[in-house]
Amino acid sequence: MKSLSAPARRTTPLLRSDIPAAGPARRVPGTGSVLSAILDHGPVARSTVARLTGLSPASVTGHVSQLLARGLVRESAETAGPRGLGRPHIPVAIDTGRYLVAGAHIAVAHSTVSLMDLRGRIVAEDRQPHRTTDPHRLLAGLAERIPRLVSARAAGRTVLALGVATGHRVDPVAGMIVEHPLLGWRDVPVRDILSAATGLPVHVDSHSRALARAEQMFGEASTRASMVLLFIGAVVDAAFATEGAMHRGPRSGAGSIAHLPLGAGGSGGAEPCACGRSGCLQSEVSERAMVRRAAEQGLLVASFRELLDQALAGEARAVALFRRRAGLVGRAAALLLDMFDPAVLVVVEPGAGRIPECLADLREQVAERSWVCDDPERAVVPSSFTGSVLATAGGAVALGALYLDPLGPWPALPAVS
Repeated sequence: MKSLSAPARRTTPLLRSDIPAAGPARRVPGTGSVLSAILDHGPVARSTVARLTGLSPASVTGHVSQLLARGLVRESAETAGPRGLGRPHIPVAIDTGRYLVAGAHIAVAHSTVSLMDLRGRIVAEDRQPHRTTDPHRLLAGLAERIPRLVSARAAGRTVLALGVATGHRVDPVAGMIVEHPLLGWRDVPVRDILSAATGLPVHVDSHSRALARAEQMFGEASTRASMVLLFIGAVVDAAFATEGAMHRGPRSGAGSIAHLPLGAGGSGGAEPCACGRSGCLQSEVSERAMVRRAAEQGLLVASFRELLDQALAGEARAVALFRRRAGLVGRAAALLLDMFDPAVLVVVEPGAGRIPECLADLREQVAERSWVCDDPERAVVPSSFTGSVLATAGGAVALGALYLDPLGPWPALPAVS
């Protein structure tokens, strides 16, 4: 699995003429908005941050001083104004050399532990199959893997927090996995268990909301206005954001689309869904369904990953299975686009991200079926993190919390007044 490469960042200071017209902004107050502007545009002058955020220059100077004191940003070399005119200024940028966050993604058959720098780049990752699905034993194993990964790949750097992501219903306020039927988990207090085991602040969320937040922080700016993120894996679910805010629902159930009916697009004779019906989205397009269909066509693979490798190598039957999947996902995408009318719909599915025909098939279904979306090429995009989705999800939970409240209770950071 390839490492995440964050979108290219500016290497020269931002000038007044470079400031973009008003567009989708980050709805983060105070110091968080300053840190986010530095993430977007750094190295950047304090005066430019003031224009970008709408804060006063004096206020920005104060916020930057606090961020410098916490070690979250650093100063770059002094730079003169345009054509050497104006007072020199000292740009600031995100400091990626001191701190990391740890991430853990809990899938149905395996878990991925990762380390991520403060600009969302994967420093290290470790994926291992589950030896047990007992929640206490599985979480204890995750806790043991983090210091080993730090020692092997990031010695000398400090881990600020641990983010945990998984599918189905997750309550981030309680730090609890409310229900994960494929693991047999219900009301598992993940934050309490892992905080005690690691000594780190622990933040927990669904992988769909985590990846949506990652898009807002490190992906396309268009996702900040409004977005639907559609996750297609062993678990099928979604996340919805409007004006930068993620919707969870009062029971943490927003995005539970596994049983969205596909109608005539379903296969009818397929294995019934766990709910007892056939033609549900998850029973048609999940990884398990893909491996089952491959076997029905005489294409024997040991795992979904092996099936994907065969498709990427051009095996005709494997490619056909992914193209069929893309068409069904496109039907679901059209429904979600009509329900929410987002600025962009992000599809987290390896075929859409890595097989051009799949993305084209998906968009074709959207064009054919959506009453609202008039430009699928613009409105339907693959994940910015294809190839590193699971390694990104957990770390994005922790980074999302840090960028929202960089002056909050982060024990590893110096205190600021």
